[in-house]
Amino acid sequence: MIRISGLLLSALMVLSACATTPPEPTLGPDGKPLPKVYRIRSGETAKIQYRMLDSVNALREAAGVPSVQLNSQLNAAAATHSRDMSIQNRPWHFGSDGSSPIDRVRRVGYAGQLVGETISETYETETETLAAWMEKDTTRNVILSPEARDMGFAWLQEDNGKIWWTMVLGK
Repeated sequence: MIRISGLLLSALMVLSACATTPPEPTLGPDGKPLPKVYRIRSGETAKIQYRMLDSVNALREAAGVPSVQLNSQLNAAAATHSRDMSIQNRPWHFGSDGSSPIDRVRRVGYAGQLVGETISETYETETETLAAWMEKDTTRNVILSPEARDMGFAWLQEDNGKIWWTMVLGK
């Protein structure tokens, strides 16, 4: 009996040595935890675009407006702008050549009209970014516009993890 108890105690000590506690989060200068870098792997483009499309359409359905569909031309306009914002190192709606969102959708051959564009510079996932856009009237109004029928969504992720997100809606 003593031998079995000794073996059990030894086994418990070995198992307890294997248990690890989660690491403490790294804190920023403001005392808040720094965000974990969300890394987008190559080959995930379609997965992320359709996850965003499904999320947007769920929000649109809840608001009682028609769903949107992904449009390759608007995806191209969004990708161009995400890349350009990274080059300029600022999130804004004008391209380095002075182009507007209207100019960009025309350049890619989109036959419809621009409804609006939402942009973001962040380290957050696409769904966290969508949630942030939904908190602001201006971006929420674009996402839930009853006129919208087409959506383009793209990004550029820098080596440091920063992501430049762009969503373009058209009709």
